[in-house]
Amino acid sequence: MSGDFDLVILDIGLPGMNGFEVLEQMRASGSALPVVVLTARDSVTDTVSALDGGADDYIAKPFRFAELLARVRLRLRQGGEDQTPRTDLLEVGRVSLDLRTRQARSGGTDIDLSAREFKLAEVFMLNAGQVLSREQLLSHVWGYDFDPGSNVVDVYVGYLRRKVGNDTISTVRGVGYRFESAR
Repeated sequence: MSGDFDLVILDIGLPGMNGFEVLEQMRASGSALPVVVLTARDSVTDTVSALDGGADDYIAKPFRFAELLARVRLRLRQGGEDQTPRTDLLEVGRVSLDLRTRQARSGGTDIDLSAREFKLAEVFMLNAGQVLSREQLLSHVWGYDFDPGSNVVDVYVGYLRRKVGNDTISTVRGVGYRFESAR
């Protein structure tokens, strides 16, 4: 890479040389350019291969454009090649998520999060301090439109609160939830 780019959005299903090979060559050449993999391949094996191969993030299609933009902003905030090595760590208050290893900590203690809980925490932390509606959370975490009769968001917010601390996620009555950044 010439250094003229701030970030790469890479598809795995490229003609000729697949995205895994492109990523391998980038990292072998010493490039620390942030790479977000955006692909229709959504298996755990592909996700792990991409992340272990040096990708900074992995988004499976179909995806929400707002989520892609948020992830791009996150990667750009985490620094470029002229800064100290980037970290894939989200930290808000006492909660931290390592996006590469998928490990979570609250108050310095490791916590076990299911895949959905981890994704919910990630969405909250990327939007810390902002109120997110149930519809937004359902769209970002579960990837489908809101069913007004579903309480899946409320159930998972409850699970997450028990693991990261009840005071970390506030209910904004009639609107949604807010991940508190100052706690």
